[in-house]
Amino acid sequence: MKRGPSSSQRIGILTGGGDCPGLNPAIRGCVLRALDHGWECVGILEGWKGLIEGHSTPLGIAEVDDLMGRGGTILRTSRTNPYKKEGAVARCLATIKRLRLGALVAMGGEDTLGVAARLFKDYRLKVVGVPKTMDNDLSATDYTFGFDSAVTIAVEAAERLKDTGRSHRRIMILEVMGRHAGWVALYTALASGADGVLIPEEPVSLSSLVADLRAVYRRRQTALLIISEGVSLPDKKAAAGREGGGQEALDEFGHMLLKERGTGEQIADYLEQETGIETRVAVIGHIQRGGPPTVFDRILAVRTGVKAIDFIAEGQFGQMVAVQGTKLVGVPLAKATGQLKLVSQDWLALIRALQK
Repeated sequence: MKRGPSSSQRIGILTGGGDCPGLNPAIRGCVLRALDHGWECVGILEGWKGLIEGHSTPLGIAEVDDLMGRGGTILRTSRTNPYKKEGAVARCLATIKRLRLGALVAMGGEDTLGVAARLFKDYRLKVVGVPKTMDNDLSATDYTFGFDSAVTIAVEAAERLKDTGRSHRRIMILEVMGRHAGWVALYTALASGADGVLIPEEPVSLSSLVADLRAVYRRRQTALLIISEGVSLPDKKAAAGREGGGQEALDEFGHMLLKERGTGEQIADYLEQETGIETRVAVIGHIQRGGPPTVFDRILAVRTGVKAIDFIAEGQFGQMVAVQGTKLVGVPLAKATGQLKLVSQDWLALIRALQK
């Protein structure tokens, strides 16, 4: 029979990967629900790095009382992969034993929960995953908290760019986050009524882009383009602005570090050269990550935090809390992190129907 931790055991909570609005409400949900079972919670500082190094902090009512509206994560975070550091996995397991943790809640995206999935598979670690990522690219869940907040900020930025674009008769470009999946760019374009969107899932045709924006500009002397930071440019002349050619720097999960000249700037230069129309670009960057979560993200986050503790009580380890419709269900961590959720053709058809 599946069994959760006894009343004398403790629950560890960690947040890994990029921060986003909603992490603090999720932590609050875990801690308050754990109290119903008489369990104590321990925060692991800076994600998997904290588990490797043994850095922790108590989590009780006083620590989580005022977290619903706070952005970021009080537990801090890092992009550390224990499977990439010699002896780090053993140190993680030793920390769990030393802290007397009966179970672990890992909050993160593909990378953080990918580590949780491996630890469950390799060591049967009693771990439950909570999905967070502003990119909304985790499989098996309809939404992840952080996404709605990020898009809300991006749409506000897009609306402001439309104002200045009309005033100066310019093409305006907003570059948003989205390394492999274009959900943030897509939703921002839909909600702001943008005239074009470039996402990693769809090949870029620069000639079509120029023609489309020229047509829009002839009609109203301004245009707005939304792009994901991870878009690949096919034209060598347009892509020449990316500095530091050759071998790109990678993080511990094998992702390219996007520190070079942004794609938005490259496209802006190309459009201005090809059309003769003044073009400006704004990169919203990490502004999307900070600030208070939206109401949607607050509710989703605290629900997933509570549900994670329910899974532990039921002995449902190796699971991620997933949103399917209006319900929260458990899906295997391995399935949830096996592949990214990318923008599908029906969404692309919708955006095309709205761009004239």
